[in-house]
Amino acid sequence: MKNEPTPPSCFKSYDIRGRVPDQLDTALAHRIGRGFAHLFTPRAVVIGHDCRLTSPELAEAAAAGLVEGGVEVLHLGLVGTEEVYHAAFSMADSGVDGGIMITASHNPADENGFKLVTRGAVPVTAQSGLARLGELVRGKELPVLEPAGRRRVVQTRESYIDHLLSYVNPASLRPLTIVANSGNGCAGAIVDLLAEKLPFTVIRMHHQPDGSFPHGVPNPLLAANRAETSAMVRKSGADMGIAWDGDFDRCFFWDEQGEFIESYYIVGLLAETLLADHPGQTILHDARLVWNTQDCVARAGGVARETKAGHALIKEHMRRENSLYGGEMSGHHYFRSFGYCDSGMIPWLLVSSLLSAADTNLSELINHRRRAYPASGEINMAVADPGTVLATLAEHYRDGAMSRVDGLSVAYPSFRFNVRASTTEPLLRLNIETRGDVALLQEKTAELTALIKAV
Repeated sequence: MKNEPTPPSCFKSYDIRGRVPDQLDTALAHRIGRGFAHLFTPRAVVIGHDCRLTSPELAEAAAAGLVEGGVEVLHLGLVGTEEVYHAAFSMADSGVDGGIMITASHNPADENGFKLVTRGAVPVTAQSGLARLGELVRGKELPVLEPAGRRRVVQTRESYIDHLLSYVNPASLRPLTIVANSGNGCAGAIVDLLAEKLPFTVIRMHHQPDGSFPHGVPNPLLAANRAETSAMVRKSGADMGIAWDGDFDRCFFWDEQGEFIESYYIVGLLAETLLADHPGQTILHDARLVWNTQDCVARAGGVARETKAGHALIKEHMRRENSLYGGEMSGHHYFRSFGYCDSGMIPWLLVSSLLSAADTNLSELINHRRRAYPASGEINMAVADPGTVLATLAEHYRDGAMSRVDGLSVAYPSFRFNVRASTTEPLLRLNIETRGDVALLQEKTAELTALIKAV
């Protein structure tokens, strides 16, 4: 709209993220709460926060803004993002019309942010209201409504844990040994509650939440952050290792040999597992690596659909097609039965159940898929002009089968690659896979990286 103020720099396409206090402070958090109340007119909103040192004060400020807007605030306290999602969709019939999670997930310790959802845990994006909210918080002061709302502390973990346990039959599970690395994020409390109900020996690492992140910000997607979990799996003889990011909406796996498992292969494994009880359903997957997932889904009698990466886009696509499950190689796993939201707890429960039923180990479940479709893993490369590089690659590989679902994908009978430009940095993200040919994978990885560097 003409003359409307521009949103603050911390307002992104799918959430709010920025440095505290220069890009995001309590005054802005208060206005975000007030603007959310004005824009969406909810009756009640659940609010929670992660363990970052600035999260409690930002949550209180946002809650105050919601109350001034006439909203009943149900404060969950220290939780993971999916606990806010669960409360938002499971309590919709009780008058809850939205949720706010204060978290910066795996971002640096001096940052924080907001993840916003409306009724039923539908994400708020730039297109569905986030941009307008940014304009509101930069505009004139919104009036305090009468009567004001109220704030009360609520506990929803019992119903959340019950929901998680519905994905497994505890009586049929083997007494597995599991390394659980919470990275001093928020996952530890949920691991403890689940461990009380499950026949597992849990070896806890960096278990207590600590917003100073003494062992580094939890982000197992970074190769440098994987060694500790791998070493503990080998030392303890565990059946598998699991680690989470700070707000535990992503989880990552290690097999019993301490080998990190690319989430690409977990997507195919979970798709097969879920399709066993729901044949013919649609499975969504991102465009970066696809062949293994498509093969697993086809063999299990499902329908694979390629989609652009990003939690809001995948959730929208899932709702549109009523998809059973969606998975990204970034470690996000989405479930129709979980309000089409991502969960970092459901995946490891499903894998534990699968290990128990098959009476095998995780490496045996995964290694034949690695051999069938070896992959490079994501290679991030700094470039001056991502657009020019993409155009150069499209011309060089113009004889391949080309797709623009997300970035540039080119497929040949024996190999394919996807390259995407980062939305926040001058980076290209490259992924390559082959049909059972490790030597070809190495050749094409060298070829593509050389081409990108030469532009």
